[in-house]
Amino acid sequence: MRLTTKGRFAVTAMMDLALRDKDAPVALAGISERQSISLSYLEQLFGKLRRHKLVESVRGPGGGYRLARPMAQMTVADIIRAVDEHLDATQCGGDENCREDNRCMTHELWTTLNRKMYEYLTSVTLGDLVSQQLAKQGGLVVLEDHRSRRPVAKRPVSLSA
Repeated sequence: MRLTTKGRFAVTAMMDLALRDKDAPVALAGISERQSISLSYLEQLFGKLRRHKLVESVRGPGGGYRLARPMAQMTVADIIRAVDEHLDATQCGGDENCREDNRCMTHELWTTLNRKMYEYLTSVTLGDLVSQQLAKQGGLVVLEDHRSRRPVAKRPVSLSA
């Protein structure tokens, strides 16, 4: 059981996009540079994210990607599923043929873990992750979800230059 780089990179890239998706589309080249993820790999991931309607592409000069819906309506599980990531702690892939075509003694343990992982990843939104990141950074502005115009996280405003 492990989350591969595909799922990790997709969540990281979506966080980067969400943090910068205010006024203009975000270029994948910028995400690639900031997150040290190959541009060609990001292009593949964002193709899948676009097909699952998590992001929208904007063509032309100044083009890039935007979130397709509010961060509060996008879960980590949505992102991971969109890039074809499959989380499974069972040895048999859920087929119950772990041991000589029979169910192993610990099968229920691993299927329960699968369910709990999915429940957790479904409970965490992209907005939650962005809010946590902003709180850690302790920055200087109020970030708004451009689709719903709801504040994502309030941060103290500094009047000094």
